[in-house]
Amino acid sequence: MNIEEKSDFATPFEWIGGEARVQALVNRFYDLMALEPAYAQLRSVHGHTLDDARQKLFWFLCGWLGGPQYFVERFGHPRLKQRHMPFKIGLVERDQWLACMAQAMAEEALPQGLQDKLKAAFFQTADWMRNQPG
Repeated sequence: MNIEEKSDFATPFEWIGGEARVQALVNRFYDLMALEPAYAQLRSVHGHTLDDARQKLFWFLCGWLGGPQYFVERFGHPRLKQRHMPFKIGLVERDQWLACMAQAMAEEALPQGLQDKLKAAFFQTADWMRNQPG
C-alpha cells in the first residue's frame, strides 16, 4: 500500500493495532454488509455465506497494511481485478463497499488520520476494480 506515514508507526498494520484489530474491522465490515439494507446490493454478490470472503479479506488486509503476508502465502499475488472479474462491480457496488468499510472503520474507532488515509487508498482500489460501466 502506498500510504505515506505521518505517525509514529512503521506501517498501517502497526497503526491499526495488529491482527486482532484487522480481524475486528473485517468482522464489523461483513456484519454490517449482512445487516444494513443500504448494503443489500453489495451483499447479494457474495453468495449464501460470508465466511470465505471474511477470511480472505482478513488475510489480504494484513499483508496490504504491512503485516503478515497470509494471502500471498496461500494464493500468490492478489491479482485483485482478475479475481473479482466474475462479480458485477459497478458504481453501486463500489460505493456500497466504500460506505460499508467507512462505517466499519468509524465503528471500530480507528484513528481518524488512519481512516482518512485508508479511505483514499480504498477508493483508488475500489474504483479500479469496477468492471461495469455504471
